[in-house]
Amino acid sequence: MVMTLYTIVPVLAVMGVSVYVLVLLIRALRKYLRTAPVRAEKAETAKTLGAVLKQHRTACKMTQEFVAESIGVSRQAVSKWESGASDPSTSNLLALAKLFGIDAKELLDETKNAEQ
Repeated sequence: MVMTLYTIVPVLAVMGVSVYVLVLLIRALRKYLRTAPVRAEKAETAKTLGAVLKQHRTACKMTQEFVAESIGVSRQAVSKWESGASDPSTSNLLALAKLFGIDAKELLDETKNAEQ
């Protein structure tokens, strides 16, 4: 079987596209591998809702007992929120944000980084 120009050109085109796709995949993989330290750092600095609540409570120099009495829950409930054993209800979250002097959206935005 003799290969003519009409059969060689499409084969070369397919091979060229395949090589181009392979080069793009290698570049993407190398870029992903170079960002490993950045991704690791983000994971370390990501905060849970409990960590954010504790950070704001301590920044405001409040005890768990004071926070609990201020919003009408038990000290154990505040402890569970901060440890991540449970999450505050929406009304309690709004009360916490008001107590800390920030918007509830800001409080939740600080935890968004942990999910990403």
